[in-house]
Amino acid sequence: MYLLKSVAVLTAIMTIAASSWYIAINITTPSDVTAIYNCSAFFAYAFSVVLLREKVTKLKSFSVILAIIGVMVVAYGDSLMRPLSLLHGASVDAADAESNRLLGNIIIGIGAVLYGLYEVVYKRYLCPPKSVSARRSALFANIVGATVGIVSFFTVWILLPILSYFDLESFELPTGDVLFYLIISIIANMLFSGSFLILMSLTSPVLSSVAALLTIFLVAITDWLIFGTPLTPGSVLGGGIIGFAFILLAGASWREIGAYDEEPLTITDEEIARAEADRQRLLRQNDRWLARENNVESAAGEA
Repeated sequence: MYLLKSVAVLTAIMTIAASSWYIAINITTPSDVTAIYNCSAFFAYAFSVVLLREKVTKLKSFSVILAIIGVMVVAYGDSLMRPLSLLHGASVDAADAESNRLLGNIIIGIGAVLYGLYEVVYKRYLCPPKSVSARRSALFANIVGATVGIVSFFTVWILLPILSYFDLESFELPTGDVLFYLIISIIANMLFSGSFLILMSLTSPVLSSVAALLTIFLVAITDWLIFGTPLTPGSVLGGGIIGFAFILLAGASWREIGAYDEEPLTITDEEIARAEADRQRLLRQNDRWLARENNVESAAGEA
């Protein structure tokens, strides 16, 4: 029951965060969506400090900020390199789109915050303790991912007929090439989501968030290899910055893991007192249950 409740909350957070991307992409620019949504790495760091009691270090903070700068370079670098003469040719349609840009940026900003929260909530409430082996942690991550899929299947689809009935969004079964590419997308997303959950189980939400930013540069390389889209200076420079930030953060995380393994196990007086209080509470609860059973048995004997 605990697993289902926790997964239901996790699914709700993730669904809202993912939906914000699809809503915002229609009313703001793709560059803004890319830059703001990937700031979830910063919010994952902030929530980790609050919920996971993660230490704030200069190297980690610098790595996260550097990764976000890399995303900004990918999103806006090429547009800033364009000649100013191209900027003077802005159309009336572009001016109209600008009026909705703020709303779209607010929506995708909320999505970025929620996605960072989703990562930390998963780590805090649905990850096994560090004493569990890596193999079992990976297996449990797959169980959680499958449960999230099951909850989504039985809940999120309810919106589809409602949106279709009010003509807010029309839906039809995919066929042909659309179905083919949709299957590929589903398989790729399953592999990514499963690997992402495993990485968060074994490391931290911050490292996982920055690692996910590497996909921005990998998408550009895939575009170049498959579709022949040339690599732009902004994508190359930004990808290099993100990669460097990931290496720095991975080194910092590795040192923390090593320090945790070498740290001797110590129990404070406060922890001992808390454990004793819990033990006494459980004993009192057990006594109440025994007394209740004795009363029931006595009443049954008298009857």
